[in-house]
Amino acid sequence: MSKHEPTVAHLTLVPTPIGNLQDLTFRAVDVLRSVDTILAEDTRNAQKLLRHFDIQRPLQSYHAHNEHTQVNKLIARMQQGERMALISDAGTPAISDPGFLLVRACVQAGLQVECLPGATAFVPALVQSGLPCDRFVFEGFLPHKKGRQTRLQELAGETRTIVLYESPHRLLKTLQQLKEHFGGERPIAVVREISKLFAETIRGTIDSVLTHYAEGGTIKGEFVLVIGGLEKEKNKQAAML
Repeated sequence: MSKHEPTVAHLTLVPTPIGNLQDLTFRAVDVLRSVDTILAEDTRNAQKLLRHFDIQRPLQSYHAHNEHTQVNKLIARMQQGERMALISDAGTPAISDPGFLLVRACVQAGLQVECLPGATAFVPALVQSGLPCDRFVFEGFLPHKKGRQTRLQELAGETRTIVLYESPHRLLKTLQQLKEHFGGERPIAVVREISKLFAETIRGTIDSVLTHYAEGGTIKGEFVLVIGGLEKEKNKQAAML
């Protein structure tokens, strides 16, 4: 490594753009150019990003289906001095993406871990929602089947702003379930395609937003749902019932 290249940890988690490629930071580019290996959720997607920034480093696949079998091998290589960067398809690794198992194993092995600041979908969605963002709870994706109803019941009494991720084919179902558990008047902002050409934010009540999408609103891309917390007075009343 030359004196002009950045000193990197054994493992560096590098956030990648969620839309506009220019959202990748200068520091992220420097790290990706200096590591020995880049671990990528999908090497095909990673190649597009690396070509755009003229980054030529070895790529290795690391995703939800192989992480359990790869962790110990990767730890051994880092213990021998190899420096690695981990990227997901979009956003910050380990936030609803693979990464936690490798980070935990590095920490347990005494290896240095660093996560660069950068793109993640829920922060801009929360901030631009118009809902309180001083206190919030990030839930990622709700369980698809087992535990889903229980989790919705628990969240219905949450007083902090709630942030969820959702896919297009489950959006209407989720909005309908939110109405059933939270009530149709709860405020919500549905944000899709953050940082992309057709980025869009639909704000209103759960009822109005559900109507918007049921009547032909665009259901494409990845969604972030930002839901207002239960008002404290209503929470008190519910506790007394």
